[in-house]
Amino acid sequence: MLLVAVAIALGPYPLAARDLLGFLVAKATGAASPLTLPAETVILEIRLPRVLAALAVGAGLAASGAAYQSLFRNPLVSPDILGVSAGAALGAVVGIFLSLPVLAIEAASFAGGLAAVIVVYGVAAAIRGRDAVLVLVLAGVVIGALFGAGVGLLKYLADPYNQLPAITFWLLGSLAATNPRDLTSLLPAVALGLVPLCLLRWQIDVMTLGEEEATALGLDTRMLRIVVIAGATLMTSASVAASGIIGWVGLVVPHLARLVVGPAFVRLLPICALFGAGYLLAVDTAARTLGAVELPLGVLTAAFGTPVFLWLLAFSRRPAWS
Repeated sequence: MLLVAVAIALGPYPLAARDLLGFLVAKATGAASPLTLPAETVILEIRLPRVLAALAVGAGLAASGAAYQSLFRNPLVSPDILGVSAGAALGAVVGIFLSLPVLAIEAASFAGGLAAVIVVYGVAAAIRGRDAVLVLVLAGVVIGALFGAGVGLLKYLADPYNQLPAITFWLLGSLAATNPRDLTSLLPAVALGLVPLCLLRWQIDVMTLGEEEATALGLDTRMLRIVVIAGATLMTSASVAASGIIGWVGLVVPHLARLVVGPAFVRLLPICALFGAGYLLAVDTAARTLGAVELPLGVLTAAFGTPVFLWLLAFSRRPAWS
């Protein structure tokens, strides 16, 4: 809540904490607002939608990372593992390349992420007789690389004066263009993706014991994997469609949460969502206030995430799943 208040107050149009509190009280009680009409417009039309988008994207990416890491029993897994981010990026780049409207670009990004996971799971299902989880991870890496090559090809073919800058800016990640209309697709998608993870949190904990043990305990591991991947993919695709490529949140935040509450997914999921939301909100606030020009979110999350992850590797001695 403190981060939300700071994020709304800071910016080129500064708002005093007393005025912000008075505005909230006025909205709650129906009294006259102490703010001018331009100040209210800044809060309701610009900063509040951006704050809500940062909270949703951060929570969605962190929860997706925790789900993937627990499902695959691999602490190095992130939402990129199934090629979801690469597929969503390719969809958005195609939309920009074809000069589609903003809503169509977001829809193309969402469709690209879903298409990527469908292809990956289809490839893994076609290859039988091997470790299913290992094949799924390797298929995700390969398909992600293929989709990334498609993004590179479109960047090469794009108009260098109009399309290429837009593609490059979007791929770096940003919430600068977020408006209230964007929340109508982002918030429901993230909430819908969180529902199966919350309902199946106990079963996901059992999956960390291994495929054979989970099957012996009565779980339908194949269906559980499909449902969890679908929920995590939905959140990742919606986040990428709204903000572009923002890395490290789904990798670093679950590690930090695991140090606080342990590996049990029942406790890990809400803490990951909370930490991810706060982390991305703090990074986004820094991105738009540190300098005269707004910095890309993807650059800042990598700059902050790399030393934290190296610290975790150097000083964390707790086994990943114990």
